[in-house]
Amino acid sequence: MKKVDSTVLKETGYILAVTLIFSTLMQSVFLIIGKWDYTILLGNILGLCGGVGNFFLMGLTVQSALDKSEDDAKKLMKVSQSLRLLFLFVVALIGHLVPVFNLLAVVIPLIFPRIAIAIRPVFMKK
Repeated sequence: MKKVDSTVLKETGYILAVTLIFSTLMQSVFLIIGKWDYTILLGNILGLCGGVGNFFLMGLTVQSALDKSEDDAKKLMKVSQSLRLLFLFVVALIGHLVPVFNLLAVVIPLIFPRIAIAIRPVFMKK
């Protein structure tokens, strides 16, 4: 098995950190509006793991694609994108079907990695 590139680990760590910050804020909002219970916490954990896991798998795919020809890399990325989307759907489905998870608390953290990516340029050094 190929070693995970340090860039993939560094960027996944950044995504994890920002997602944890936003997850804490989300927990606070549910607490403030009086809707917090254990299902919010468990749903948040599931959604956080799903979102960060999706990003990590994308990083591994990009790392693998760098060693392939252009056509093979495109095919690999398309298959990866489809499988990762299916993975996120399964995470949301588990959040819906298993009563210990709050669906909203599962789905909202799936968006946090996108927000982290969008605000990344603010924190990058020139």
